[in-house]
Amino acid sequence: MRIALIHIAQETNDFNPVLTTLEDYEAFGIFEGAETLERLRGLGQVGGHLQAVEDSGLTVETVPIIRAWAVAGGRISRDAFDYFQGKIRAGLEAALAQGGLDGLALQLHGACAAEGIDDVEGEQAALCREILGLDVPIVLGLDHHANITQKTIDNCDAFVGHRTQPHDTFDTGVIGTKLLLKIVSEKLRPTTAWRKIPLVSHQEQFLTSKGPMQVWFDRARALEADPRVLQASNYPMQPWLDVAEGGWSTIVVTNNDQALAEQLADELADLCWSLRDEFQVREAVSIDDAVRMADAETQGIVVISDTGDTVFGGAAGDSNLILEAMIRLNIQSRALVPLISPDAARILTEAGEGATVTLMLGGDAAPEFFTPLEVTGTVRTVGGGIIEIVDGHQSEVNLGQAVIFDVGPITLMITELRGLAGNLPELYEAMGVEPRDYKIAVVKTASNFQYFAPITSRVIRADTSGPGQSDVFTLPWKRIPRPVYPLEPVEDWRAVSSQPGSGASA
Repeated sequence: MRIALIHIAQETNDFNPVLTTLEDYEAFGIFEGAETLERLRGLGQVGGHLQAVEDSGLTVETVPIIRAWAVAGGRISRDAFDYFQGKIRAGLEAALAQGGLDGLALQLHGACAAEGIDDVEGEQAALCREILGLDVPIVLGLDHHANITQKTIDNCDAFVGHRTQPHDTFDTGVIGTKLLLKIVSEKLRPTTAWRKIPLVSHQEQFLTSKGPMQVWFDRARALEADPRVLQASNYPMQPWLDVAEGGWSTIVVTNNDQALAEQLADELADLCWSLRDEFQVREAVSIDDAVRMADAETQGIVVISDTGDTVFGGAAGDSNLILEAMIRLNIQSRALVPLISPDAARILTEAGEGATVTLMLGGDAAPEFFTPLEVTGTVRTVGGGIIEIVDGHQSEVNLGQAVIFDVGPITLMITELRGLAGNLPELYEAMGVEPRDYKIAVVKTASNFQYFAPITSRVIRADTSGPGQSDVFTLPWKRIPRPVYPLEPVEDWRAVSSQPGSGASA
């Protein structure tokens, strides 16, 4: 059995104006052919695929086409889109010519948009189907923040989404390939039903370990206990994708039982809708309150979540709002603050270690949200480049030029490239900073607190503005279908849904 493997992923934030380019993908590694398997064994969805093949006991040859991943950001450039379309075409055509293919493990994100193209994954799936034809099954693995589209549904045989937030990408790779191998070896006939739910929500209720998201996701797992159900997956679209087919979705895949798939898709969609107000509950506090609360804590490390500048949600990492409050409020505690600023990283690198520098920080990428702030500090460390990491779905990340810059009790890690911002303690450690020596750590994520969790005493969400802000009402929406809840009052979701299902109103 020959199974092709493609992994191309990026999550788009339409309110971040900075394009994601091939350079951003290269910062995390673009691998082709055998290098894909060598570099990613045991890591992420590719590692999960390899584990599923090994566990299957089947004779399977994995034909790796390409692996490319970039941290979330603005829309990908048209050059990047065209580059990956070319790689997909060339790789699949070569694989067919060299011995044919029995299936494709297609691992995408689901919320990627490009210059002039809302639905990148739909285009990629359609290209794969065009090349492979109708007889080669395609199982699509997705981030659970994916935006499901008709084109994606039309060109894939089955769907697998992340089961948890924070995501377990390895698990998704295992499940997707196990399903693909079962479809091929047992000649299953996957049948799909899906529903489009006219809903957007901020990120604060996205964790699947509690609250309404746990209820919705636990129900999907319960449905999969039925052997007729191959997969049930929910997709609370990431909140900052402004596209023509935007909205939440649910997908049920059965083995040749369309009626059951439709019934269960209705059930999951109705459950989601019943929880719609619970998804809107806000927990974040004002910036000043967050800073005061963290400074007053008797035990560290206190994590302050910069919700509006969530780099993992596609913001650019250039917010200075919490930094400004810390300086203005004259905090006494030592604090870690990450900032992504190519210009500042260059200026401070050129100044050199030990230099005292006054410069403007923040607002590089999203000036409509942030105003540059003048600060004076001392360059402690100049470094950066490729950093080896353990806590992630790959083994290294490129920070570009990076500096440690001390402004009073505040230690900034300023990087040229987006990397993973300061969301992993080991990035600070690689720059010679021990996070345990600090009382406060600002993280540029609204939910991925797991990396700091072993050394965290408390998490405080700060209600910051920015491309990733929780306030969905004031974001400059242009393309998302309207009406959509809660931006407008919607009583009957089926009445305005593009995929209302069998329970649709007459």
